[in-house]
Amino acid sequence: EKLRISEPSNAYDFGQIINAVNTNRDKAACADLLTITDPKKLPVLLSNKLEGETFLIFIESLEYYVVGKDPGLVYEHLFYLSKAERFKVVLALLSKNEKEQVQQLFDLLSENQNDRYSLEDLESLKKVYEL
Repeated sequence: EKLRISEPSNAYDFGQIINAVNTNRDKAACADLLTITDPKKLPVLLSNKLEGETFLIFIESLEYYVVGKDPGLVYEHLFYLSKAERFKVVLALLSKNEKEQVQQLFDLLSENQNDRYSLEDLESLKKVYEL
């Protein structure tokens, strides 16, 4: 059964949706969530709840479903995700394979570059992600 995603109005709603997405490993639903969520709100919606599992499903969903359609949105999500509480902690705990996955998403962003970010922007964001 497909998860029905509506725009979360607060951190609690967002957390409930993320829990459902993670339980089902539903990348398509996660992509829907990220598509309707304003990237600027991400740090507030995540509150202090960013976990490795959530971080990775964000990366996978953006890579599989969003980057081909809207690379600008993916860039903005990565930018604001890096402002979330616990971002540095989660980053420090990523395995080599998981880091490669993040690198892959950045590679796709440089291949699909659009007017919402420059290659310089991308390079400086890669440093934030320690790539």
